[in-house]
Amino acid sequence: MTIEERLNVELVRAMKAHDTNVLDCVRMVKSKLSERRTSPGFTGGITDVVAMEVIDAYSRSIRKALGEFATGGLTAGPMVDKYKFEIEYLAQYLPQKLDEAATRDLVRQTIAEQGISGLANVGRLMGAIMKGHKDVVDSAMVKRIAEEELRPPPA
Repeated sequence: MTIEERLNVELVRAMKAHDTNVLDCVRMVKSKLSERRTSPGFTGGITDVVAMEVIDAYSRSIRKALGEFATGGLTAGPMVDKYKFEIEYLAQYLPQKLDEAATRDLVRQTIAEQGISGLANVGRLMGAIMKGHKDVVDSAMVKRIAEEELRPPPA
């Protein structure tokens, strides 16, 4: 069953169960998929790869919104709860990302393989990692760890 078919099944189940959290989330994702389908230059159908890209982009946007809420001092409330639920719910449709320890190992391994040093080369390191691992790593975490690993030790 494709991701789009699974979303349709979840939509019907949520309607029957009057589960507004799932219903709102699935409707938003289906809306984003429709936008992609009708976007200029898009050809073909919605494959699982395209669906995962759309879901990942939507998840990142609500993670960013949560970060902005936190910056503004809003750490609780109905919107925060809704976004946290949606992030957790949509994770089932995305490939699992490496945890921090595995990401740190990957960064260290790439530094050793590429012979990279100095903070000026964070972009080069990021490019090397994202080229082969973009689906399994969190880019923000990779950047943070890369900066930590490439930062010179305090004098």
